[in-house]
Amino acid sequence: MDLEYSATEEAFRAEVRSWLDENLPRDMQAKVHNHRWLTREEYVRWHKILAARGWVAPAWPVEFGGTGWSAAQRHIFEEECARAGTPQIMPFGVSMVAPVIMRFGSEGQKRHFLPRIYDCTDWWCQGYSEPGSGSDLASLKTRAVRDGDHYVVNGQKTWTTMAQHADWIFCLVRTDPEAKKQEGISFLLIDMKTPGITVRPIRTIDEDHEVNEVFFDNVRVPVANLVGEENRGWTCAKYLLGHERTGIAAVGRAKRELAFLKRVAGDEQSGGVSLMHDVRFAAKVADLEIEIMALEMTVLRVVSSENHGKGPGPEASLLKVKGTEIQQRLTELMVEAIGPRALPFHLDRFEDADAGEPLDQLAAYYFNFRKTSIYGGSNEIQKNIMSQMILGL
Repeated sequence: MDLEYSATEEAFRAEVRSWLDENLPRDMQAKVHNHRWLTREEYVRWHKILAARGWVAPAWPVEFGGTGWSAAQRHIFEEECARAGTPQIMPFGVSMVAPVIMRFGSEGQKRHFLPRIYDCTDWWCQGYSEPGSGSDLASLKTRAVRDGDHYVVNGQKTWTTMAQHADWIFCLVRTDPEAKKQEGISFLLIDMKTPGITVRPIRTIDEDHEVNEVFFDNVRVPVANLVGEENRGWTCAKYLLGHERTGIAAVGRAKRELAFLKRVAGDEQSGGVSLMHDVRFAAKVADLEIEIMALEMTVLRVVSSENHGKGPGPEASLLKVKGTEIQQRLTELMVEAIGPRALPFHLDRFEDADAGEPLDQLAAYYFNFRKTSIYGGSNEIQKNIMSQMILGL
């Protein structure tokens, strides 16, 4: 693979950078650069700006609204969005359930759901993990029993990101309790306004309300909302997880956060000397930068193979492991760089881009990123996948 960008690709980068400079709202940009919380309305606002430009789903096939960009162009776009400080496009619709609907859904499901995902008419969340069924996802117990033209769903999902904002949830449910674990699971699309659904917040260690418990009490779901075949949902689940784990790598964001770390460490500390002049600390930063460069090359290879019709394979587990380790290491070094100033954080400032110093939220940022090595399948499980499917052990 040619790792040098062509003149055409550099011209594309300039186009993207210019457009972002002109169209990214400054209030949202400030929040992202200062690690502040964004509201639902801000996420949706940015999503709709990108959708109007035709850039919200670059990886989608052109017939569904994709851009037709090459792997290099998609990487450049993600890198420039991270550099500019754009809000994240919530992955649950665009990057997770949409590819499943395209691959396994009916024509009616494609016609109805994909345009609403594209323009953010519907906000989606993911119903996978349960109490006792996280990394061992195939042990899930939420039941769906066929009753005429509906399934009746009972059970509980947990760690459901942004469920408090969601219009729809895609769920793995057990439709055949007698089958082997993976063989009795189905993939359902459920309207969050359906009677019997209760969402309860989980406050994480950084005091944020990002994740939730979701309870299903005799929730009636039309059979038409089954994606693929009954009891064959595990195939959909594996396909989706490959896309999720590839996206978790977040190379562009890691490069932006590395630049932030260098700025923080370069500030004069109490002794009047930049930490970047400390040989031991500078070596830690250098090691991390090398890891990010290696991860970027791996992501480019994976994305390139996708352009040739190959879905994410076991290499997605490698991206997930290394990507999350890098993200955690970045936040650790940020906290190390500011020392005692990392101790306090002020909740009243998290939604205000102009309040307080840019450093007064780094402890919360550090706490939040402890989860990355667990979600999307714990890193220990990913190492098992790699050892079995890549090394043949």
